Amino acid sequence: MKSIKFRLIVMNFLIFAVWGAYLCSLGIYLGRIGMGSHIGRFFAIQGIVSLFMPALMGIVADRWIPAQKLLGICHFLAAVFMALAGYMGMKYGSAVTFHQLFPFYAISVAFFMPTIALGNSVSYNALTQAGLDTVKAFPPIRVFGTIGFILSMWIVNFTGFKNGYEQLFVSAAWGLILAIYAFTLPNCPVNKNVGSKSFVDTFGLRAFTLFKESRMAIFFIFSFLLGMCLQVTNGFATPFLDAFGKSPEYANAFAVKHNVFLSSISQVSETLCILLIPFFLKRFGIKKVMLIAFGAWALRFFFLGAGSPTGFGLVLFILSMIVYGVAFDFFNISGSLFVDRNTDEKIRSSAQGVFMMMTNGLGATIGSYCAQAVVNHFTKVRGPQGTLIDNPVFEELMAGWSSAWYVFAAFALVIGILFAILFKYKHTPEKQ
Repeated sequence: MKSIKFRLIVMNFLIFAVWGAYLCSLGIYLGRIGMGSHIGRFFAIQGIVSLFMPALMGIVADRWIPAQKLLGICHFLAAVFMALAGYMGMKYGSAVTFHQLFPFYAISVAFFMPTIALGNSVSYNALTQAGLDTVKAFPPIRVFGTIGFILSMWIVNFTGFKNGYEQLFVSAAWGLILAIYAFTLPNCPVNKNVGSKSFVDTFGLRAFTLFKESRMAIFFIFSFLLGMCLQVTNGFATPFLDAFGKSPEYANAFAVKHNVFLSSISQVSETLCILLIPFFLKRFGIKKVMLIAFGAWALRFFFLGAGSPTGFGLVLFILSMIVYGVAFDFFNISGSLFVDRNTDEKIRSSAQGVFMMMTNGLGATIGSYCAQAVVNHFTKVRGPQGTLIDNPVFEELMAGWSSAWYVFAAFALVIGILFAILFKYKHTPEKQ
């Protein structure tokens, strides 16, 4: 049992190390090469590909290719294209264009995004085969995914890679290591025996019938709405902190010079909060746990809007990073476990793909474009030709950022209230 847990720990560490190399620092790089107005697009593509790639790869894993092998294939392709994106940044420097960088990045992300759900499937399958309780055993394993994410963030922060294309090469290197390692993981079963000749069964689309059940449909809808919050801070938190560097008062503040390190407090909090999930799920049930997540997202955004890089404002920034752990884990990890426990094992990978589609797909796509629109509305002005330019007045710029964060906080609060009213769930601790 210890052996399988260790192997899954390594897998989760590598999956999220790939992501952590660029997810929280890409916005800084884009801003410095004149692509600040495209940040929303770079993060929205993660959502667009998640509309179909996790579900599609889940179907393939359920029916044709064992999940652990598909995990390796996807990471190999993701690493190759991320390296090509890094090469374009290295070759053209600050003159690199959107059309030179974005296509390679987009293809890489398309192959990476399904691997989160595939990794969950590999973990749940291996733990089940070992006779372990997934609710108890998985969260401590998943903690090491966040540790991998944090380590990658620290590498790009303290090497200065956060400011340039080098972060893309770091991500590619992690991906190649995982691509090889994935083929050594325990085999996951595939269901090649098609009993029914219907289109739904033949192509493994049975997981989408979960929407026929009202409780699951409502759960997926609110997963989509909460998913809109996911990319807001991923895409805009570090560019927001970087913007304080425009003022001599804050330019040399630690929170500005090492904004990616400051953001990593969010992942440290996430690491600790994962360990709370088994207790909270068993004690309170998925509805209350999700409500806690909604409240945490609202606080996360509010503290960012009210904070600053020094004094009490820095305390608010740190509090924002701390509550992120609750906001992310109590939604993302708990939601994944809820889906696993409420679906048939024959469609488990497909169901995880649907969950990813709703959160990192629809939610992240629409959330990224909406967040970009909100940020542009409050922090930019129109130039002579109607193009968006940075607000030249620092005080007005930061006031605009604060207003944007307050809008995001209000959104999280409202959908949390609606979830409390509409999602019907009776918690029975003895059955957990």
